[in-house]
Amino acid sequence: MSVNRIDQKFADLRVKNRAGFIAYICAGDPSMQATCELTCALDEAGVDIIELGVPFSDPLADGVVNQLASSRALAAGATVKALFECVRQIRTRSQIPIVFYTYMNPVYRHGFDVFLKDAEEAGVDGILFLDLPPDEDDANPELQMKGNLKRIRLIAPTTPSARITMLTKDAGGFIYYVSREGVTGERSDVADTMAERVEEIRKATSLPIAVGFGISTVEHVKTVSAAADAVVVGSAIVKRIAEHGASPDLARKIADFVRPLAQATQR
Repeated sequence: MSVNRIDQKFADLRVKNRAGFIAYICAGDPSMQATCELTCALDEAGVDIIELGVPFSDPLADGVVNQLASSRALAAGATVKALFECVRQIRTRSQIPIVFYTYMNPVYRHGFDVFLKDAEEAGVDGILFLDLPPDEDDANPELQMKGNLKRIRLIAPTTPSARITMLTKDAGGFIYYVSREGVTGERSDVADTMAERVEEIRKATSLPIAVGFGISTVEHVKTVSAAADAVVVGSAIVKRIAEHGASPDLARKIADFVRPLAQATQR
């Protein structure tokens, strides 16, 4: 079995003593072809891992910026099948690790096992199911992960210690620590409790810890990089995709915005 790209990336980052930079974009916004171009441009701009949001009509964990991105993608004709084809196109040009960020409804509609199989065959490395808590695993054995895909788990600021142990038990790739309560969206500062919570999670797992929600500036990235293994920036990027979506230079403009953020992960 080949080494998963996420695992390989974090191994490389450890050697370089650098935090990783994870960029979130909504697949299909403004089009699937644009998503392919954006992913490749972000790879060249220094992004380490791409999170591709699977468009969904009721994205409850997302703030207005990402909700609108999902709506634009669906209005433009985005489908799960088209997303798999998009990943296949990306793989002809880039080996950047790709994580699907998805709600369960699109997965159920496609078929859980078929979704996992099609995702892995297309070139996806991990999946973050936003609304599938670990409590469902024992009750629904058909929802177990299969193949070489990594199951990314979310931990929130309010997650108690006992539940952190439960969440990290069968996780893979990395742990995504949601640094703030509420939905996605830019914030003016990094949560004061971020570093303390990251250290608490480290006691329960050897997996890398990525911190996201509300991170949007170089200073935010530097602060998080000092404590965590990776930084996730989403809404700040998606906001600029909305602003420049009609521009023929979209990929370049987004790469120019992201490049200094990715460079700020140097320790």
